[in-house]
Amino acid sequence: METTQVEALLREKLALSEVIVKANGNHYEVIAVGECFDGLSRVKKQQLVYGPLMQTIADGTIHAVSIKAYTPTEWQRERKFILPQ
Repeated sequence: METTQVEALLREKLALSEVIVKANGNHYEVIAVGECFDGLSRVKKQQLVYGPLMQTIADGTIHAVSIKAYTPTEWQRERKFILPQ
């Protein structure tokens, strides 16, 4: 599965302002940013992102997913530590 397909799937199902997906084989890293995460615990944020991916995880298309989910405010604060300048 292409990273652009994962991004499109997440954008379609969740109200995200930004999605970054990296892949190494069938292992994916997802950074998701959206107001939909406001007030949620880290676990609830991850569960929200896992939802749209469950079918591809169940059928083995995606083997492993690392998820970081942020509100836009959290992302403004954290992005400088995560994305190189």
